[in-house]
Amino acid sequence: MTSVLYDAPGPRAKRRNVLFSVVFFVLLALLLWWVWQTMDDKGQLEWSLWKPFTTSEAWTTYLLPGLADTLKAAALSMVIALPLGAILGIARMSDHRWVRIPAGAVVEFFRAIPVLLLMLFANEFYVRSTGIPSDERPLYAVVTGLVLYNASVLAEVVRAGILSLPKGQSEAAMAIGLRKSQTMTSILLPQAVTAMLPAIVSQLVVIVKDTALGGVMLGFTELLNTRSTLAANYANVIPSFIVVAVIFIVLNFILTSFASWLEGRLRRSKRSTGAVLGADKVDEVNAAEVGGTYGTGAGGSI
Repeated sequence: MTSVLYDAPGPRAKRRNVLFSVVFFVLLALLLWWVWQTMDDKGQLEWSLWKPFTTSEAWTTYLLPGLADTLKAAALSMVIALPLGAILGIARMSDHRWVRIPAGAVVEFFRAIPVLLLMLFANEFYVRSTGIPSDERPLYAVVTGLVLYNASVLAEVVRAGILSLPKGQSEAAMAIGLRKSQTMTSILLPQAVTAMLPAIVSQLVVIVKDTALGGVMLGFTELLNTRSTLAANYANVIPSFIVVAVIFIVLNFILTSFASWLEGRLRRSKRSTGAVLGADKVDEVNAAEVGGTYGTGAGGSI
């Protein structure tokens, strides 16, 4: 298939692509073999290091509680950051300067600060200004940092998604007398959701992974933090890292797979199901409309 931006590969290009693919997979296999041999030489593949993961104690005492806290912090951050980001993104497009300028300042400020610093500042704020118990404070600090940063990023995603729509959408809405708020909620946002969904999901994956920052700096008992305790008890640092990495991969794969399914469903629901009229049918419809107009006009003149 050939288009303006893509030329279908010829026989030589296909052979070259096959050669590159074979070389890549061979190098990948060699790399995996080297990693396997290195771990075997260091004794990291001994069954005694992996055996704890076959028992329920390692999971119920360490991994599953850490995974539960990770999902809890990520879910709270998603639920708060998504609507807040949508509000900030729409506010940045307001016609009123007193709305647009403060919203832009908030987005640019929190988007420029590393999420780890936001967590640390939030933790200090909760220590000095609130009575939140010390065992719950890390969760509050992690969620606050994730919400402030990711809401700012999602605000730009929402704004870009809305601006990517054809200008005729807004003009058509104005032509039928809709207010800007009605145009945004009824016409622009529903259409922009499909375009924004991949970027939104990517940011949600970032939220899940960034919960680990709270475990490193604030002692939040998320998955990576509980892994260190497990590794200290069973002396299996490398195997514990591998298991936690697999858990994160599976978790994010489920999230992206659900998003892909949802995006496909949204795209299918927006496809037109009307029949395409041929030229003869269009002429018949136009003739009927013209006849009806003339008939109405004649009736009116009588």
